[in-house]
This record gives sequence, C-alpha cells and structure tokens, in this order.
Amino acid sequence: MAVYTPIKGQEEDNGDRNKSLKSNDEGGHVDDDEAVDENKSFILPTHSRQQDDVQRQKQQRLVSLDVFRGLTVALMILVDDAGGVLPAINHSPWNGLTLADVVMPFFLFIVGVSLGLTYKKLSCKAVATRKAILRTLKLLIIGLFLQGGFLHGLNDLTYGVDMTQIRWMGILQRIAIGYLVGAMCEIWLKGGNHVTSGLSMLRKYQFQWAAVLMFVTIYLSLLYGLHVPDWEYQIPVAASASTPKIFPVKCGVRGHTGPACNAGGMIDRTILGIQHLYRKPIYARTKPCSINSPGYGPLPPDAPSWCQAPFDPEGLLSSVMAIVTCLVGLHYGHIIVHFKEHKDRTLHWMVPSTCFLVLGLVLDLLGMHVNKALYTFSYMCVTAGAAGIVFTGIYLLVDVCGFRWPMLVLEWMGMHALLIFTLATSNILPVVLQGFYWKQPGNNILRFIGIGR
Repeated sequence: MAVYTPIKGQEEDNGDRNKSLKSNDEGGHVDDDEAVDENKSFILPTHSRQQDDVQRQKQQRLVSLDVFRGLTVALMILVDDAGGVLPAINHSPWNGLTLADVVMPFFLFIVGVSLGLTYKKLSCKAVATRKAILRTLKLLIIGLFLQGGFLHGLNDLTYGVDMTQIRWMGILQRIAIGYLVGAMCEIWLKGGNHVTSGLSMLRKYQFQWAAVLMFVTIYLSLLYGLHVPDWEYQIPVAASASTPKIFPVKCGVRGHTGPACNAGGMIDRTILGIQHLYRKPIYARTKPCSINSPGYGPLPPDAPSWCQAPFDPEGLLSSVMAIVTCLVGLHYGHIIVHFKEHKDRTLHWMVPSTCFLVLGLVLDLLGMHVNKALYTFSYMCVTAGAAGIVFTGIYLLVDVCGFRWPMLVLEWMGMHALLIFTLATSNILPVVLQGFYWKQPGNNILRFIGIGR
C-alpha cells in the first residue's frame, strides 16, 4: 500500500531534458516559469513559501496512481463481498484467471510504480534504506495482526492468537516483501548515466533487470526442479482435538503444478510448518473437492485425500514471483521519472504491457497455466500486462484529459488504502458493531439489520 512520499533531498535527475521540482523538505520557492509541466494539476502558482509547501505536497502526487490504487481497493471489497454469490468474479479454484485474481498483482504493481517516484534521487542511501526497512516492518506487523488470527472473524467476538498455529504469511506480508526488495533494488542497483531514450534507461537499470532474471530463474528452477515426496497431514475429528485423523497424500513427482504435489506447498510445509498455513485452501472449491464447485461445499464421496490440507496462497515460493511484479511496476515508475511527454509515457507503457500480456497467454496455451495460487510466470506476465494497460488508461483519462472529478472517490480511497484495507479485511467494523448487544451477544446491531444470521 505504499504511496508516493518523496524522500528528503530528491529532485529530478534528467538534466536539461526535464525541469525540476524541489522537494517539500527543501523548502525552496518555485516560480511560475520553473514549475514542472507534469500535467495540468502540477502547475504551481506564485504564493508565499508556506502556501507553496502545502500546494506542492498536494500536487506532487500522481493522481492517476491514487485512482488506480483506489480502484484496486474497490475491486478487493467487491470480490470479497460478492465473490461467494458470483463465482465468475471469485478467485479461480486453481488454474485460470478471474477478476479477484488481479487484485494482488495490481497492488504489487502500484507499489513498484510508487517506489520509482519515491526514490528517484537520494541524498543518503543509508537513510533511505533505514526508512524502507521500518516501513516494511510496519506492514509485516499489521499483516500479522490482521491475518495471523488475532480477530477471529464475523460472528465470533473472541480474539487472540495461538502462536502454535499463527499464519505467518498473508497479503500485507507479501506486499511488505515486494516493497523491501523493490526499495533495495531502487536504492542500490541503479546506474548514474543520463537517460535520453528507452535503451539508455535499460542500461541505467540493467542490474535491476538482472535481479528480475535471477528471481524468475530461482522460481522456475524450484517449481519445476524440486522433487515432492509423499506427505501427510491431520485434522481433528468432530469436536475432539485429541483424536486427529491422518490423511496421507501420494506424490513422488517433480515439476507437478497440481494442488497436491507442487513444490510451493512443499516448501511452505517444510519451512513454515503446515500448522501455520492458510486453513481454507482455494482448491477446496475444485470439482474433485466440492459438490458445489466452483463454490465451497461438502466433499464428494470419492474426494482425494488432499482436499482439506492447508495451503497458503501467499506462500514463500510464490512470493518470489510476486517480487517480479513489483519490479515490473518499478520500471513503469522509471518511465514517469525520465519521460515527460504524455505520448512518450504512453508508448513506453503500452509496448511492454502488450508484450507481457501476449507472452503470458502464449505460455498458458503451451502448458504453463495461469495460476494465482502458485503465482506462475504466465500469471505474472498476464496480470502485469493488464496492470500496465489499466494504469495507462487511467493516466490518459485523469492526468491527460483532466477527467478527475468523477474519480474523486477512488482517489480518496487510493490515498487511504491501508486504512480501508485494514477495515475491510479484519472485520474490525463488524466486530465493533457486534460488541454492543442486548442481553445476549447474538442480539446485536448486525442481527437487527439482517447480517450474520
């Protein structure tokens, strides 16, 4: 959920090609003829220094990026609330792509774009590194609190975490990982050469692209190269936790990308521990595991043994490829920094977006399926391409054509994304409403208005 918050001492680094806008922290006055013509909303009138500071703080934000972030938050709320009713927009049970499946990569893409603007020039890399680490820890702590199980959910007024079963990974944890790696790449892995073209920009950030290649290689090598042995898990029988039933899962394969025997699940079970994984796996909605597929439902009589096994959709191996999405977004942020003409930005955004989208679809046809749970390379390509196209469209609509007023709600949501995410994913608001009841906990406000029956 990172936003564009310039680091002290940063300013444009494009020489004569681009005009510069001084950072808010510098306190310098910018005259009319010195203002950046980023878009219409970036032109600064001549006021007092204090007025200029406030005005620059508002206008340094890229409006289209806030709108895109707000749109992604709105999509998240939509699919969370309506996904159970409309399976077409809910997460795909395994292979495939739905509206819900683009939310996570869109967030990661936005984080990357924001990092390209935040760290475009630094006065002290050590200070920037410290701030990036602190922001990462903030996201990790909030993520553990929200998704580790502290608030037990709707219709349950209890709280607290059993540390033997806490879920270590989650949405904010994955965003934190992508943020940290992207920030380190932007702080430490960029050259100092002048950018005059797309090719020179690639040379400036060649080490970042080398990091992308390294992450993709590591992911593909582990996913398709690791041998997955047979394994087992246990779940309590009825209400007795002392007599768990053991379910054996037969594997003994290499390079398998099905729900039961993929390397991603094996890595998470080995490193994190199966008791610390998500207990409501997405593949429980597949046809072999649910008579109501693509919705959750009772197990079919011949259901395979793995249907109830915990599986984390934000696991360790899939997070490696998620980092790549963040670094792709970082490249789009570089385009904003180094190219000031709208047509140049649009061209440099649309070409890679189209290439990513086509490459991902071709890989899916060749057998490397688009899969959100595993965050496959084809899934990364399709969703990164889609994110680039949507971002370009919003940029043209909002920052070029000035179609801003109808987007004010999305812009506000984008500027307060972390707060909205916290309220939406933690059930904090329903828990507060349930906390006020008449005589019995069930007689609360939610029950009165017909929610949570």
